[in-house]
Amino acid sequence: MKSSWFALILAVLSTELLTSHCSTIKSPRFRGRVQQERKNIRPNIILVLTDDQDVELGSLQVMNKTRRIMENGGASFINAFVTTPMCCPSRSSMLTGKYVHNHNIYTNNENCSSPSWQATHEPRTFAVYLNNTGYRTAFFGKYLNEYNGSYIPPGWREWVGLVKNSRFYNYTISRNGNKEKHGFDYAKDYFTDLITNESINYFKMSKRIYPHRPIMMVISHAAPHGPEDSAPQFSELYPNASQHITPSYNYAPNMDKHWIMQYTGPMLPIHMEFTNVLQRKRLQTLMSVDDSMERLYQMLTEMGELENTYIIYTADHGYHIGQFGLVKGKSMPYDFDIRVPFFIRGPSVEPGSVVPQIVLNIDLAPTILDIAGLDTPPDMDGKSVLKLLDLERPGNSKFLRKKEEPNKNTQQFNQLPKYERVKELCQQARYQTACEQPGQKWQCTEDASGKLRIHKCKVSSDILAIRKRTRSIHSRGYSGKDKDCNCGETDYRNSRTQRKSQRQFMRNPNAQKYKPRFVHTRQTRSLSVEFEGEIYDINLEEEELQVLKTRSITKRHNVENEEEAEETHGDVMIADGTGAIGQPNSVRVTHKCFILPNDTIHCERELYQSARAWKDHKAYIDKEIEALQDKIKNLREVRGHLKRRKPDECDCSKQSYYNKEKGVKAQEKLKSHLHPFKEAAQEVDGKLQLFKENRRRKKERKGKKRQKKGDECSLPGLTCFTHDNNHWQTAPFWNLGSFCACTSSNNNTYWCLRTVNDTHNFLFCEFATGFLEYFDMNTDPYQLTNTVHTVERGILNQLHIQLMELRSCQGYKQCNPRPKGLETGNKDGGSYDPHRGQLWDGWEG
Repeated sequence: MKSSWFALILAVLSTELLTSHCSTIKSPRFRGRVQQERKNIRPNIILVLTDDQDVELGSLQVMNKTRRIMENGGASFINAFVTTPMCCPSRSSMLTGKYVHNHNIYTNNENCSSPSWQATHEPRTFAVYLNNTGYRTAFFGKYLNEYNGSYIPPGWREWVGLVKNSRFYNYTISRNGNKEKHGFDYAKDYFTDLITNESINYFKMSKRIYPHRPIMMVISHAAPHGPEDSAPQFSELYPNASQHITPSYNYAPNMDKHWIMQYTGPMLPIHMEFTNVLQRKRLQTLMSVDDSMERLYQMLTEMGELENTYIIYTADHGYHIGQFGLVKGKSMPYDFDIRVPFFIRGPSVEPGSVVPQIVLNIDLAPTILDIAGLDTPPDMDGKSVLKLLDLERPGNSKFLRKKEEPNKNTQQFNQLPKYERVKELCQQARYQTACEQPGQKWQCTEDASGKLRIHKCKVSSDILAIRKRTRSIHSRGYSGKDKDCNCGETDYRNSRTQRKSQRQFMRNPNAQKYKPRFVHTRQTRSLSVEFEGEIYDINLEEEELQVLKTRSITKRHNVENEEEAEETHGDVMIADGTGAIGQPNSVRVTHKCFILPNDTIHCERELYQSARAWKDHKAYIDKEIEALQDKIKNLREVRGHLKRRKPDECDCSKQSYYNKEKGVKAQEKLKSHLHPFKEAAQEVDGKLQLFKENRRRKKERKGKKRQKKGDECSLPGLTCFTHDNNHWQTAPFWNLGSFCACTSSNNNTYWCLRTVNDTHNFLFCEFATGFLEYFDMNTDPYQLTNTVHTVERGILNQLHIQLMELRSCQGYKQCNPRPKGLETGNKDGGSYDPHRGQLWDGWEG
């Protein structure tokens, strides 16, 4: 991960998987066969995405409608994996076709839907490419975990995106930029049904208005992600669900695995009962997805679009429920978290076919582009899976390809093509005038062919003369900076005789000393405090003399009673639980409430006796808090602005000050002549730094709140969760009380290589601590035993080299290598030839 490595130490979770698969499997009965015919109209594309859906725990077993439509009617990819088993990183990889080390979204929090993502990677998702070539693009459902609904991501003509993370009720969606809140009414608000209805209506409307325009839709369900609220008609299903009880269920502790597995012991009885209920509720939520697939299929059939529509069904990652003693979660490097369902049906896809090669979530974007007839951009790391469905010929020529100009597809970096960036810049007002604005350095012009160009402004001879005169004035020392830092006289030193005469004058004892008058430098001796309608004088001098003594307070009724106050000066008023304040270190918070030295709060008696007085004072405090919060927010913004605009300090004691100032001026001059592309990049960097700083402060505030609450559900180095009777709002409910479970960590980094071919099926992982794991799935399909000690050192070194190469790969040419005959460690002396590699770069837990 290079530079990202250190920045990710504070991240919550992330993993990235490196996977290899062999291209030598030749049995045609396992492959889908693609026919040569196709319609002239470009096909529709529908991507159906679920959240946290597993394969290993049997979630597909109950989805009979989906299996009939997708498994029996299309191709099943039985070795489909995700490169990062976490929501936001995996979804970012799906959209961009890139590993996490290339799009830098490592966790569900840090950098998820950040300004950097929005500026650099979001303009290069598959939706942008398809929208530019005439597809009517639409998105319905969950987008990214930190999406706030304030904008519509580029490339989407219709947008119904969920704000923040998955929910079934009481959520907010962004409907084409307008936020829309939903409540707890099943008929109107249940999320799975809502996005199904919206997507079907949009498809019908589009085909009615634009019958010859192809459609690309993404239907992103929240199921079976928590809070696992099912539709009412499914709330009594699967009372004895047990598909999650696999051989690895509650198999703990695991002293041969990494430190989290060593630390995690067997589950308690309440944890095991929770896993049973959780599995049941997850299956119930998937019933609505199953109905959604049937409704979608029926709609396409009725409209006559089924034979010209590709449907892709998959999930963002898997899940574990009790495996290895982990109560629930994801982001582990094992198959239950990385293996996902993956089906494709459509024109020329043989029904019921099975594809054994490895496919990844980063292959989705190239596959969708390939279906649309577009080439894969060179910066995408994945490859189209359509080649796996065609045995007759390479190149997948069945799809009509729109050949574009070479310069439009040669970009190697994560940015828009140059002509698009020029077009965006020329829409800004500062580049549209012909070098007429003060300080304008660049202008947009249109050449004879109609293309927009950015040229540097050419100044006239009069302006050059003015600049020359200005430079001559600055050279004489009349610049504005001289007011702040003028070192012109620092080199002057008086002669010896002058210093001697000055010394004699300074030693003159008769010289009159300056005694300032009317300058109030004396400390305050007393303080007047109003308490219960009376005024008291607090003597501050006694506190300095004897801090431990109680403060003397004199009661003062009016001006005439000053003599009486002096006589009663010795009366002492001591603060207690019911009396007035009087301790030396008490803090006045409001005009009626104080904080005593023992950290207790005491207010005037009126607030404890009068409900109206209590209410008024509380309202006053709320208003003060709100005003102070606004002021603090403004002060922080100003402070951040000042930090960014801090002027350079000058040190006149250094002889090279003039050269330093000259260098700074040269840098400023160079900055003013930057090309607009570089200016935009610097602006993005500044926004990214501010975003990271705000994230860090937010994390610190959350940590302080947890410490203040005294949260008992926490262990050093582990991420924990609590569950209670209020968590689930729909039946079946949880009524066994609250419990705590710690199942993940935010500081366990690893990289893994997953390989499947004719002779080998293994997982190899390297952890940042130096720990290694190796599982042979041919003999240990549930990864119960770490057998790294049985692998020869030479094989481990070669696996390490392949991991290192894939950790920094960029583009499908680098990320899909064909290694040089890696020898294996089996007894038969076999070998494997991996077809491609995939990396997990991440934070386990």
